[in-house]
Amino acid sequence: MSLLAVAVVAAATLVASPASAVPRHPGPGVVRVESGWLRGSVTDDHVNYSAVPYAAPPVDGRRWRPPARPRAWSGVRDATRPSPYCPQGGPEGMVGTENCLYLDVTLPTDVRPGERIPVLVWLHGGGLNSGGAREHDGARLATSGRLIVVTVNYRLGALGFLASPALEHGEGNYGLMDQAAALRWVRRNVDNFGGDPDNVTLAGQSGGARAVCAQLASPISRGLFHRAITQSGACDNRVPTLVEAHAFGARAAEDLGCDMAADVAACLRERTPAELLTTLAGVGWQLNGRVSDRPWNPVAGTSVLPQQPGDALRYGSAARVPLMVGGTRDEMRSFVSGRAALTEQEYRAMITQTFGDRAGVVLAEYPLTDYDNPALALSAVLSDWGGAIGACPVLRTAEAAAAQQPVYAYEFAEDSGQDRNGFPMGSYHGLDQPYLWDLDPLWPNPYPELSADQDRLSATIVDYWSAFAGTGNPNGPSRPPWPEFGTAGTVIGMSTGGIGPTPYATDHRCGFWAGLPH
Repeated sequence: MSLLAVAVVAAATLVASPASAVPRHPGPGVVRVESGWLRGSVTDDHVNYSAVPYAAPPVDGRRWRPPARPRAWSGVRDATRPSPYCPQGGPEGMVGTENCLYLDVTLPTDVRPGERIPVLVWLHGGGLNSGGAREHDGARLATSGRLIVVTVNYRLGALGFLASPALEHGEGNYGLMDQAAALRWVRRNVDNFGGDPDNVTLAGQSGGARAVCAQLASPISRGLFHRAITQSGACDNRVPTLVEAHAFGARAAEDLGCDMAADVAACLRERTPAELLTTLAGVGWQLNGRVSDRPWNPVAGTSVLPQQPGDALRYGSAARVPLMVGGTRDEMRSFVSGRAALTEQEYRAMITQTFGDRAGVVLAEYPLTDYDNPALALSAVLSDWGGAIGACPVLRTAEAAAAQQPVYAYEFAEDSGQDRNGFPMGSYHGLDQPYLWDLDPLWPNPYPELSADQDRLSATIVDYWSAFAGTGNPNGPSRPPWPEFGTAGTVIGMSTGGIGPTPYATDHRCGFWAGLPH
């Protein structure tokens, strides 16, 4: 098949060695990468390679160190089994392994020898604490959008973001370094799959979107991607500084019984992944918390992330690449749904706790008389304010970037039709995901099956995303026009009810929130 021809052509340029020798009978779905040969899963319309090592296992002495290149292997590596998860909590306890720096590659079967098609590299969501490459099946984007789709594992939680001066690299950001290592692997290897290393889009959702923001601002990934997409994760949300991250690290060391050890680093490395997962568990994840309240985060003021991502966009030091930004209309409803029985008194107390002496103006702007119940009022406040996730930080991200680079902004506004404990879920956080991906999450899949109209909306969204990945412009035939954000601040709404400009700033009262602490 054509993919095999690409592999054989690539092999002809390699110095002969046990790892690089062409297999006697390669067969379909076999391709050469820098460390050896891979055999993937072949279907009628796509080929998938799973659990492809892009870095050496970050275990033992390599825990909390920058990623290193993977070792070569001999023979043909089976790339048909799912990538393992990095250590994280699951429905029945801890899952995953520290030997987790793998990526998955999906491409159309009809890539021709010598062809170079656009590449989309995806950073999964999960708050930088959970998720994995295996959860997002790239076949739909690869085949309908004609892309090489690469989904990436990266170190999570304390293993990915612990910052401590006791460690050799005390700044944290190991998860960001993993992502940059994956981008370098793509740069060196994606042409063997028929991908164009000079046409790479970095995209992510939720925590993955915030990681994309960090990569935009980071010198370690400069030049490794040429467009960026952030879904439900705003670059304008502040992340911890090195001083703040070291304070979290000190709390973690104390929590783990290592703060008084003669060798703090050695003590930390003796702790099991399960022990590390429980340290500082829940810190910063209050319903009204901010991103920077959480310990496991990108760390600003470091060699990997010199500036806050929002400042880097605002002042022009971020990568000046075309940018797509957006989110769902009711981001916080899924989080507030657990408080569906919230009382009027509890609503007022939560607003006071969150905004202090400015609580009165917030309560006046969001009076309970405008909502069916206090939980919906709280969801509106938190979704618009966006201390953790929400609308106005997305708008500020678009405004900051638009002075430097092309920006396309959207709001996914399709209603889920779901309710939880009588609480209407609306267009909640993550609801856009099944419109782009076939999902196989670790936790039960909360998303409803798509209707025929929603399938058509999905096809249009895939067309927009694929066009943007290919050219930096989502526009094209047979779909509604999508103007740049520009000086007019244009945001398009997307739902089965229509696609077109929407009064985003007004709907989410971003003028009001501009005068309050972010």
